[in-house]
Amino acid sequence: MTVTGYRPPIVPPPGSEPRPGPPTADNPTQAVLAANQAFYDAFEARDLDAMSDLWEHSERSVCIHPGWPSLRGWGPIVASFAAMFRGGQSLQFLLTDAIAFVEGSVGWVTVDENLLGEQGGNTVAAVNLFASTPDGWRLVVHHGSSVYGTLV
Repeated sequence: MTVTGYRPPIVPPPGSEPRPGPPTADNPTQAVLAANQAFYDAFEARDLDAMSDLWEHSERSVCIHPGWPSLRGWGPIVASFAAMFRGGQSLQFLLTDAIAFVEGSVGWVTVDENLLGEQGGNTVAAVNLFASTPDGWRLVVHHGSSVYGTLV
């Protein structure tokens, strides 16, 4: 079966991957990964101020929590996090398979969020899209989708 428009990912030969380094202007991929980690750190800490610092406060921002409709614009997004943070359930994120890409002023991370909480665990496949700003990388899109089984 051929999928139109599909291009397999370019995988560098073993040993040629870039070495991890500090998030700097010279290392935008690491800066995007650091911003991505800060998103999950703020979520785990239920820190609305830290979460606010990470997001772009604009009408182009979109957040799709698993099972929720699309939240468009900063107002509905911050309201969703405020409601979740007020709730009694704390979450721990064990992130796996985080891969970042940067093209110009846009960076994105695909990641599996393995959630541990008081009501059990769950896996969410997520993509986080960041825009480069004078103040650093800001989250513009978060889309999480629950994973309900394993593909063979």
